[in-house]
Amino acid sequence: MFPRHPDAALGTQADPLASSFATTYAGVVAFIAVAAEGSFARAAERLGVGRSAVSRSVQRLEGQLDVRLFRRTTRSTTLTHEGDLFYARCHAGVDRIVEAVQEMRDLRQGPPRGTLRISAAVGFGRKVVAPLIGEFRSTYPEVSIDLLLSDKPTDFISDRVDIAFRSGRIGNTEIIAKQIFPMQMFVCASPDYLRRRGSPTTVQDLVDHQCINFRFSSGPIFEWEFKVNDRPFKFMPRAALTYNDIDLVLEAVLDGQGIAQMPGYLVSESIMRGALLTYLEEYSPEGRGHYICYPSRRHMPSRMRVFIDFMTDRIRATSFPFPSGRDLPAAA
Repeated sequence: MFPRHPDAALGTQADPLASSFATTYAGVVAFIAVAAEGSFARAAERLGVGRSAVSRSVQRLEGQLDVRLFRRTTRSTTLTHEGDLFYARCHAGVDRIVEAVQEMRDLRQGPPRGTLRISAAVGFGRKVVAPLIGEFRSTYPEVSIDLLLSDKPTDFISDRVDIAFRSGRIGNTEIIAKQIFPMQMFVCASPDYLRRRGSPTTVQDLVDHQCINFRFSSGPIFEWEFKVNDRPFKFMPRAALTYNDIDLVLEAVLDGQGIAQMPGYLVSESIMRGALLTYLEEYSPEGRGHYICYPSRRHMPSRMRVFIDFMTDRIRATSFPFPSGRDLPAAA
Protein backbone atom coordinates (compact mmCIF):
# COMPACT_ATOMS: atom_id res chain seq x y z
CA MET A 1 0.00 0.00 0.00
CA PHE A 2 1.43 3.37 -1.02
CA PRO A 3 1.80 6.01 1.71
CA ARG A 4 -0.48 8.97 1.46
CA HIS A 5 0.84 12.44 0.61
CA PRO A 6 1.84 14.34 3.78
CA ASP A 7 -0.87 16.95 3.09
CA ALA A 8 -3.48 14.22 2.95
CA ALA A 9 -2.30 12.81 6.27
CA LEU A 10 -2.69 16.26 7.84
CA GLY A 11 -6.06 16.77 6.22
CA THR A 12 -4.89 19.99 4.54
CA GLN A 13 -6.46 21.43 1.43
CA ALA A 14 -4.69 21.92 -1.89
CA ASP A 15 -2.63 25.05 -2.38
CA PRO A 16 -5.15 27.79 -3.29
CA LEU A 17 -2.65 29.43 -5.68
CA ALA A 18 -2.18 26.17 -7.57
CA SER A 19 -5.94 25.64 -7.60
CA SER A 20 -6.50 29.09 -9.08
CA PHE A 21 -4.13 28.27 -11.93
CA ALA A 22 -6.22 25.19 -12.65
CA THR A 23 -9.22 27.45 -13.33
CA THR A 24 -9.10 28.19 -17.03
CA TYR A 25 -8.23 31.78 -17.87
CA ALA A 26 -10.21 31.46 -21.08
CA GLY A 27 -13.28 30.70 -18.99
CA VAL A 28 -12.81 33.80 -16.86
CA VAL A 29 -12.36 35.98 -19.96
CA ALA A 30 -15.47 34.47 -21.54
CA PHE A 31 -17.43 34.98 -18.31
CA ILE A 32 -16.41 38.66 -18.07
CA ALA A 33 -17.33 39.25 -21.71
CA VAL A 34 -20.80 37.64 -21.34
CA ALA A 35 -21.48 39.56 -18.12
CA ALA A 36 -20.46 42.85 -19.73
CA GLU A 37 -22.39 42.27 -22.99
CA GLY A 38 -25.39 40.50 -21.48
CA SER A 39 -25.34 37.99 -24.31
CA PHE A 40 -23.29 34.97 -25.36
CA ALA A 41 -23.60 35.99 -29.01
CA ARG A 42 -22.36 39.55 -28.45
CA ALA A 43 -19.57 38.26 -26.17
CA ALA A 44 -18.46 35.87 -28.92
CA GLU A 45 -18.44 38.72 -31.44
CA ARG A 46 -16.39 40.91 -29.09
CA LEU A 47 -13.87 38.13 -28.45
CA GLY A 48 -13.71 37.11 -32.10
CA VAL A 49 -14.61 33.48 -31.46
CA GLY A 50 -17.64 31.28 -32.03
CA ARG A 51 -20.66 31.38 -29.68
CA SER A 52 -20.24 27.69 -28.92
CA ALA A 53 -16.61 28.27 -27.81
CA VAL A 54 -17.76 30.96 -25.36
CA SER A 55 -20.51 28.69 -24.04
CA ARG A 56 -18.11 25.77 -23.54
CA SER A 57 -15.59 28.00 -21.73
CA VAL A 58 -18.26 29.30 -19.33
CA GLN A 59 -19.64 25.79 -18.71
CA ARG A 60 -16.14 24.51 -17.95
CA LEU A 61 -15.63 27.42 -15.52
CA GLU A 62 -18.95 26.70 -13.79
CA GLY A 63 -17.92 23.09 -13.44
CA GLN A 64 -14.58 24.01 -11.91
CA LEU A 65 -16.19 26.46 -9.50
CA ASP A 66 -19.16 24.14 -8.89
CA VAL A 67 -21.61 27.05 -9.11
CA ARG A 68 -24.06 28.39 -11.66
CA LEU A 69 -22.97 31.81 -12.90
CA PHE A 70 -25.75 32.73 -15.36
CA ARG A 71 -29.50 32.37 -15.68
CA ARG A 72 -30.11 31.62 -19.33
CA THR A 73 -33.41 31.97 -21.16
CA THR A 74 -34.26 32.29 -24.83
CA ARG A 75 -34.57 36.05 -24.35
CA SER A 76 -31.96 37.03 -21.77
CA THR A 77 -28.78 36.11 -19.93
CA THR A 78 -28.39 37.44 -16.39
CA LEU A 79 -25.98 36.80 -13.54
CA THR A 80 -26.93 34.63 -10.60
CA HIS A 81 -26.14 35.80 -7.06
CA GLU A 82 -22.91 33.78 -7.18
CA GLY A 83 -22.22 35.22 -10.62
CA ASP A 84 -22.59 38.75 -9.27
CA LEU A 85 -20.08 38.01 -6.51
CA PHE A 86 -17.60 36.37 -8.90
CA TYR A 87 -17.92 39.20 -11.43
CA ALA A 88 -17.26 41.83 -8.73
CA ARG A 89 -14.08 40.01 -7.70
CA CYS A 90 -12.84 39.21 -11.20
CA HIS A 91 -13.57 42.57 -12.80
CA ALA A 92 -10.94 44.43 -10.76
CA GLY A 93 -8.33 41.82 -11.70
CA VAL A 94 -9.20 41.99 -15.39
CA ASP A 95 -9.03 45.78 -15.26
CA ARG A 96 -5.50 45.50 -13.87
CA ILE A 97 -4.52 43.11 -16.65
CA VAL A 98 -5.92 45.50 -19.26
CA GLU A 99 -4.03 48.38 -17.63
CA ALA A 100 -0.82 46.33 -17.59
CA VAL A 101 -1.20 45.47 -21.29
CA GLN A 102 -1.87 49.12 -22.14
CA GLU A 103 1.15 50.21 -20.10
CA MET A 104 3.37 47.79 -22.03
CA ARG A 105 2.02 49.22 -25.29
CA ASP A 106 2.67 52.74 -24.06
CA LEU A 107 6.26 51.84 -23.14
CA ARG A 108 6.82 50.55 -26.67
CA GLN A 109 4.76 53.02 -28.67
CA GLY A 110 4.15 56.00 -26.39
CA PRO A 111 6.46 58.78 -25.15
CA PRO A 112 9.78 57.37 -23.84
CA ARG A 113 9.76 56.82 -20.07
CA GLY A 114 11.12 54.44 -17.47
CA THR A 115 14.64 53.45 -16.42
CA LEU A 116 17.54 52.39 -18.64
CA ARG A 117 20.45 50.43 -17.17
CA ILE A 118 23.52 51.21 -19.28
CA SER A 119 26.95 49.56 -19.14
CA ALA A 120 30.22 50.94 -20.53
CA ALA A 121 33.95 50.51 -20.04
CA VAL A 122 35.33 52.99 -17.52
CA GLY A 123 37.32 55.12 -19.98
CA PHE A 124 34.72 55.14 -22.75
CA GLY A 125 31.92 55.76 -20.27
CA ARG A 126 33.64 58.75 -18.69
CA LYS A 127 34.92 60.32 -21.89
CA VAL A 128 32.13 59.58 -24.37
CA VAL A 129 28.88 58.39 -22.78
CA ALA A 130 28.55 60.36 -19.52
CA PRO A 131 29.00 63.83 -21.11
CA LEU A 132 25.98 63.16 -23.37
CA ILE A 133 23.57 61.97 -20.69
CA GLY A 134 22.61 65.48 -19.59
CA GLU A 135 21.52 66.41 -23.11
CA PHE A 136 19.64 63.12 -23.47
CA ARG A 137 17.79 63.69 -20.20
CA SER A 138 16.89 67.23 -21.28
CA THR A 139 15.38 65.79 -24.45
CA TYR A 140 13.67 62.83 -22.72
CA PRO A 141 13.10 63.91 -19.09
CA GLU A 142 10.90 60.91 -18.24
CA VAL A 143 13.75 58.46 -18.90
CA SER A 144 16.06 57.72 -15.95
CA ILE A 145 19.62 56.50 -16.56
CA ASP A 146 21.52 54.01 -14.39
CA LEU A 147 25.09 54.08 -15.76
CA LEU A 148 27.46 51.28 -14.75
CA LEU A 149 31.17 51.75 -15.53
CA SER A 150 33.22 48.56 -15.54
CA ASP A 151 35.93 47.03 -17.70
CA LYS A 152 34.52 43.55 -17.08
CA PRO A 153 32.55 41.91 -19.91
CA THR A 154 28.85 42.76 -19.70
CA ASP A 155 26.38 39.99 -18.93
CA PHE A 156 22.99 41.31 -20.01
CA ILE A 157 21.07 38.81 -17.88
CA SER A 158 22.95 38.68 -14.58
CA ASP A 159 23.83 42.42 -14.69
CA ARG A 160 20.25 43.29 -15.76
CA VAL A 161 21.66 45.62 -18.42
CA ASP A 162 19.48 47.05 -21.20
CA ILE A 163 22.21 48.54 -23.40
CA ALA A 164 26.00 48.13 -23.33
CA PHE A 165 28.84 50.00 -25.03
CA ARG A 166 31.63 47.65 -26.10
CA SER A 167 34.93 48.19 -27.84
CA GLY A 168 37.22 45.91 -29.80
CA ARG A 169 35.96 42.93 -31.76
CA ILE A 170 32.49 41.54 -31.14
CA GLY A 171 32.32 37.75 -31.18
CA ASN A 172 28.98 37.15 -29.40
CA THR A 173 26.38 36.64 -32.12
CA GLU A 174 23.54 36.39 -29.58
CA ILE A 175 23.44 40.18 -29.20
CA ILE A 176 22.83 43.02 -31.62
CA ALA A 177 26.04 45.05 -32.03
CA LYS A 178 25.76 48.34 -33.93
CA GLN A 179 29.10 49.95 -34.73
CA ILE A 180 29.19 53.63 -33.80
CA PHE A 181 32.62 54.29 -35.29
CA PRO A 182 35.84 52.35 -35.98
CA MET A 183 38.20 51.94 -33.05
CA GLN A 184 41.61 53.43 -33.76
CA MET A 185 44.57 52.66 -31.52
CA PHE A 186 47.51 55.07 -31.24
CA VAL A 187 50.98 54.55 -29.80
CA CYS A 188 51.53 57.85 -28.00
CA ALA A 189 54.20 59.63 -26.04
CA SER A 190 54.81 63.18 -24.89
CA PRO A 191 57.31 65.39 -26.78
CA ASP A 192 59.44 65.56 -23.61
CA TYR A 193 59.67 61.75 -23.37
CA LEU A 194 60.57 61.40 -27.04
CA ARG A 195 63.32 64.01 -26.75
CA ARG A 196 64.84 61.99 -23.94
CA ARG A 197 64.30 58.45 -25.28
CA GLY A 198 64.03 58.82 -29.04
CA SER A 199 61.23 57.73 -31.38
CA PRO A 200 60.26 54.13 -32.19
CA THR A 201 60.17 53.33 -35.90
CA THR A 202 59.20 49.64 -35.71
CA VAL A 203 57.21 47.52 -33.27
CA GLN A 204 60.44 45.83 -32.19
CA ASP A 205 61.81 49.21 -31.06
CA LEU A 206 59.24 49.24 -28.21
CA VAL A 207 61.37 46.81 -26.20
CA ASP A 208 63.81 49.68 -25.62
CA HIS A 209 61.12 52.04 -24.27
CA GLN A 210 59.41 52.59 -20.93
CA CYS A 211 56.01 51.18 -21.82
CA ILE A 212 52.89 51.77 -19.73
CA ASN A 213 50.32 48.98 -19.64
CA PHE A 214 46.62 48.88 -18.86
CA ARG A 215 45.19 46.07 -16.74
CA PHE A 216 41.50 45.18 -17.09
CA SER A 217 39.51 45.07 -13.86
CA SER A 218 38.90 41.38 -14.60
CA GLY A 219 42.66 40.77 -14.29
CA PRO A 220 44.33 40.38 -17.72
CA ILE A 221 46.67 43.03 -19.10
CA PHE A 222 45.74 44.61 -22.42
CA GLU A 223 47.95 43.32 -25.23
CA TRP A 224 49.10 45.94 -27.69
CA GLU A 225 47.81 45.17 -31.17
CA PHE A 226 49.40 45.86 -34.53
CA LYS A 227 49.25 44.82 -38.15
CA VAL A 228 52.62 43.51 -39.32
CA ASN A 229 53.05 42.18 -42.86
CA ASP A 230 49.26 42.46 -43.30
CA ARG A 231 48.67 40.09 -40.39
CA PRO A 232 47.46 40.80 -36.83
CA PHE A 233 50.28 40.91 -34.31
CA LYS A 234 49.92 41.12 -30.52
CA PHE A 235 52.71 42.44 -28.35
CA MET A 236 53.01 42.42 -24.56
CA PRO A 237 55.70 44.96 -23.67
CA ARG A 238 57.77 44.83 -20.51
CA ALA A 239 56.04 47.55 -18.51
CA ALA A 240 57.60 50.31 -16.50
CA LEU A 241 54.13 51.07 -15.09
CA THR A 242 50.80 49.20 -15.09
CA TYR A 243 47.46 50.75 -14.13
CA ASN A 244 43.93 49.36 -14.01
CA ASP A 245 42.52 52.80 -14.84
CA ILE A 246 42.95 54.02 -18.43
CA ASP A 247 42.83 57.66 -17.31
CA LEU A 248 45.89 57.06 -15.13
CA VAL A 249 47.69 55.57 -18.14
CA LEU A 250 46.93 58.76 -20.08
CA GLU A 251 48.09 60.99 -17.23
CA ALA A 252 51.37 59.10 -16.94
CA VAL A 253 52.03 59.39 -20.68
CA LEU A 254 51.21 63.12 -20.65
CA ASP A 255 53.61 63.48 -17.72
CA GLY A 256 56.43 62.01 -19.83
CA GLN A 257 56.74 58.80 -17.81
CA GLY A 258 56.50 56.46 -20.78
CA ILE A 259 54.82 55.38 -24.00
CA ALA A 260 51.47 53.60 -24.37
CA GLN A 261 48.94 52.36 -26.90
CA MET A 262 45.55 54.01 -26.29
CA PRO A 263 42.22 54.42 -28.10
CA GLY A 264 41.61 57.48 -30.27
CA TYR A 265 38.63 58.78 -28.28
CA LEU A 266 40.88 59.09 -25.21
CA VAL A 267 43.87 60.81 -26.80
CA SER A 268 42.36 62.86 -29.65
CA GLU A 269 42.25 66.14 -27.72
CA SER A 270 45.83 65.75 -26.45
CA ILE A 271 47.06 64.94 -29.96
CA MET A 272 45.33 67.91 -31.53
CA ARG A 273 46.88 70.35 -29.06
CA GLY A 274 50.34 68.80 -29.44
CA ALA A 275 50.58 67.38 -25.91
CA LEU A 276 50.99 63.87 -27.39
CA LEU A 277 52.73 62.63 -30.52
CA THR A 278 51.84 59.39 -32.33
CA TYR A 279 54.06 56.74 -33.85
CA LEU A 280 53.86 53.42 -35.68
CA GLU A 281 50.65 54.43 -37.45
CA GLU A 282 51.54 52.22 -40.41
CA TYR A 283 51.18 49.26 -38.00
CA SER A 284 47.76 50.28 -36.69
CA PRO A 285 45.42 47.27 -36.16
CA GLU A 286 42.22 46.84 -38.16
CA GLY A 287 38.82 45.31 -37.55
CA ARG A 288 38.15 46.96 -34.21
CA GLY A 289 35.23 49.21 -33.41
CA HIS A 290 33.13 50.93 -30.77
CA TYR A 291 29.68 49.34 -30.56
CA ILE A 292 26.35 49.96 -28.91
CA CYS A 293 24.88 46.55 -28.01
CA TYR A 294 21.48 45.26 -26.95
CA PRO A 295 19.85 41.81 -26.70
CA SER A 296 17.18 42.06 -29.41
CA ARG A 297 15.39 44.36 -31.83
CA ARG A 298 12.02 42.73 -31.03
CA HIS A 299 9.60 44.32 -28.55
CA MET A 300 12.03 47.16 -27.83
CA PRO A 301 10.63 49.88 -25.51
CA SER A 302 10.64 53.37 -26.98
CA ARG A 303 13.11 54.54 -24.31
CA MET A 304 15.69 52.07 -25.70
CA ARG A 305 15.08 53.07 -29.31
CA VAL A 306 15.52 56.79 -28.66
CA PHE A 307 18.63 56.22 -26.50
CA ILE A 308 20.30 54.10 -29.19
CA ASP A 309 19.48 56.63 -31.92
CA PHE A 310 20.49 59.61 -29.78
CA MET A 311 23.86 58.17 -28.71
CA THR A 312 24.69 56.89 -32.19
CA ASP A 313 24.02 60.29 -33.79
CA ARG A 314 25.81 62.35 -31.12
CA ILE A 315 28.89 60.13 -30.85
CA ARG A 316 29.30 59.90 -34.62
CA ALA A 317 29.20 63.69 -34.74
CA THR A 318 32.25 63.97 -32.48
CA SER A 319 35.84 64.20 -33.73
CA PHE A 320 37.21 61.22 -31.79
CA PRO A 321 38.32 59.10 -34.77
CA PHE A 322 40.98 60.46 -37.11
CA PRO A 323 40.59 59.80 -40.86
CA SER A 324 44.27 59.00 -41.31
CA GLY A 325 47.71 59.60 -39.90
CA ARG A 326 48.20 62.42 -42.39
CA ASP A 327 45.71 64.52 -40.39
CA LEU A 328 47.72 64.19 -37.16
CA PRO A 329 50.34 66.68 -35.98
CA ALA A 330 53.74 65.69 -37.31
CA ALA A 331 56.02 63.95 -34.81
CA ALA A 332 59.20 65.76 -33.91
